[in-house]
Amino acid sequence: MSTVHQQDLKDRPARLSVGVVGAGRVGPALAASLQLAGHRPVAVSGVSDASRRRAETMLPGVPLVPPAEVLERADLVLLTVPDDALPGLVAGLADTGAVRPGQLLVHTSGRYGARVLDPALRAGALPLALHPAMTFTGTPVDVQRLAGCSFGVTAPEELRLAAEALVIEMGGEPEWISEENRPLYHAALALGANHLITLVAQSMELLRTAGVEAPDRMLGPLLGAALDNALRSGDAALTGPVARGDAGTVAAHVTELRKHAPQAVAGYLAMARATADRALAHGLLKPELAEDLLGVLAHGGGTNGPSGTNGPSGTNGTDGTDGTEGNDR
Repeated sequence: MSTVHQQDLKDRPARLSVGVVGAGRVGPALAASLQLAGHRPVAVSGVSDASRRRAETMLPGVPLVPPAEVLERADLVLLTVPDDALPGLVAGLADTGAVRPGQLLVHTSGRYGARVLDPALRAGALPLALHPAMTFTGTPVDVQRLAGCSFGVTAPEELRLAAEALVIEMGGEPEWISEENRPLYHAALALGANHLITLVAQSMELLRTAGVEAPDRMLGPLLGAALDNALRSGDAALTGPVARGDAGTVAAHVTELRKHAPQAVAGYLAMARATADRALAHGLLKPELAEDLLGVLAHGGGTNGPSGTNGPSGTNGTDGTDGTEGNDR
């Protein structure tokens, strides 16, 4: 946990009453983290049975009330609803007079900056966009994961210090994102985190089909090392048949995927093309090997290169192996 959580109350700024509108996976975790910092959750709203159970687990004793009543009770309100629902929620709360002057209104959407809160700003609220760059489970473990988590912070300049202070109190690390860069920022996170889950889930399914009894145990060390290498070295960490230019191996992969998981072919080809482009640009993929490889990718694995790279029978790498080149995966 952040050392801020361990400070004496006398060293902290004035404590705030905290409300949550939208008891999904994010809101209760952030409110629980603020509670550790000495703030006081006073109200939460939730519609589904799952959200109500989540609120009762993460914020025991905090009453479940309608959204307008959450704003009536709280000095700091967390708007933790889906992105597409946020503009309508803000406009509705402002139109009904639920927003109070001087009230801190915080949304956690990665897509939007502070401008989505303009209707509340006109009603006198103080708008903050604090997006935790973290995946949430809806369980108490989320509070622990906030320690060291980066938050994308967007707010009016005069509220910048207040926004950063709240993030630090939750154990996070504030990262300033300009209003115009919020969509790009969010796209980058979705590309890395959301698509990673899809890729890992597909990989586990294929390993089960191949007879692996514990694909999670097999993938864990490999993916952990790959992620660490990528974070440390970027494109220089690229390995595998695409980065090596093993067109035959890639063709064999596509052939097998068409047999056993045709729904995965398009994704494999798209990622292979992106990997080839990056490997070429970084000097890892030799241009003389790239031609055959790009031909395979262009024809979806169904092309013959000069070395006979057509399907499983042509899966020899340049070193005369059968495509299982030890640890260089």
